[in-house]
Amino acid sequence: MWCIPPKQNPEFVARMEDVLEVYARPYNEKYPVVCMDEKPFQLLDEYLAPIPMSKTNHTEKYDCEYVRKGSCSIFMFTEPLGGWREAHALPRRTANDWAHQMKWLIDDVFSNAEKIVLVMDNLNTHTIGSFYKTFPPEEAFRLSQKLEIHYTPKHGSWLDIAEIELSALTTQCLLGVRIPTIDALNDSLSAWASARNSSQKSVSWHFTTSDSRTKLKHLYPEIKF
Repeated sequence: MWCIPPKQNPEFVARMEDVLEVYARPYNEKYPVVCMDEKPFQLLDEYLAPIPMSKTNHTEKYDCEYVRKGSCSIFMFTEPLGGWREAHALPRRTANDWAHQMKWLIDDVFSNAEKIVLVMDNLNTHTIGSFYKTFPPEEAFRLSQKLEIHYTPKHGSWLDIAEIELSALTTQCLLGVRIPTIDALNDSLSAWASARNSSQKSVSWHFTTSDSRTKLKHLYPEIKF
C-alpha cells in the first residue's frame, strides 16, 4: 500500500528529499545507485494435473484447487540508470539472508565500485548490524564501508524503485501461475531478469525535490519566524 501522510511530517519529508537527491545524481559506475526490496511469495502446486493443449483447446486448463507448498521471500535488486535488475528467492528473509545477499552485490556484481549507493526501506534486517550477526567483525566492517545507505520514509516505499521492479515482475512473471518449488521460482526469476535486462528496460524517474515541495507542500512544517 502506497501511503502519503495526511499532514505535516518532517521525518517523512527529510527522508523523501534525501532519496530524491540520490535519484537526481548522474550515472557514475564507481558509485552505482542500487535499490533493493523484498516481497513474500506463496509456493503452490497443482492438486490435479492440468488438461494439456490440443487442436481445439489452445490453452492449458487448470483446476481451481491447489496445494500449498510453503512460502519464501523474493529479494529484488535493481540499478535504475544501468538498466539492470536481478531477483533471488530464498526460504527466509533473516538478517543472515540479507547480509549474504549484500555480500553478493558488493563482491560479485559491483566489485569495481568505490561504493554502492543503496536505497531501501527500514525493515529490521536492513542494517549494518546484520553484517556483524553473520560475518567476523573484520569482514562485516569491510562490507559496511562499501555501502552508502539511504532509507525511504516509513510508509514511503513508493520512493523505492525496486518496488516498481517487483510490480513489473509480478505482472509479467508471477501473476496467475503456480510455482511449487524455490528452484522452479528461481528459474523463472532468472529468465525474467535476463529478458528484461537484454531489452535494456530502465526506470525514468521524474519526481524531484522541487516537485515534492509543491505537490506535497502539506507535508512540510510551517516555519514561523
